[in-house]
Amino acid sequence: MGQTLTCLHYHLVFSTKNRLPQITTDLRDPLYAYLGGIIRAQRGLLLQAGGIEDHVHLLVSLPAQPSIADLLRLIKTNSSKWVHETFPHHRAFAWQSGYGAFSVSPSNDDDVRRYIASQPEHHRQTTFQEEFLEFLRRHQIPFDERYIWE
Repeated sequence: MGQTLTCLHYHLVFSTKNRLPQITTDLRDPLYAYLGGIIRAQRGLLLQAGGIEDHVHLLVSLPAQPSIADLLRLIKTNSSKWVHETFPHHRAFAWQSGYGAFSVSPSNDDDVRRYIASQPEHHRQTTFQEEFLEFLRRHQIPFDERYIWE
């Protein structure tokens, strides 16, 4: 076969360092737009962004390269630097070292979009930690909770 053809959609989830409430109202929308720009620069597409003060959810469509690990490294490094340069009052802003990346069938994109859009309502009843552990269980990812929360 002469071409590499892919349809790779992922639900990416990651938190601010120590789950501190650093994604404030003034930062949220510009941050999501910046994350989308990083993803576009890697030939991907940000389909939906959302979250609350201590974490983000991104639904993305990606090419085969870069790898998820490389993309998340770029997203976190570049966006942290951008936040520090653009929002001086957010000097303490940082992302946690880890992340969750969950594959999504394009037929489920609309459900994931709704889920991401409803984050503020969802987190009135569920903490980020409860939510993330549920994702790991639902996707049958083995984990040791001692090593998940920095």
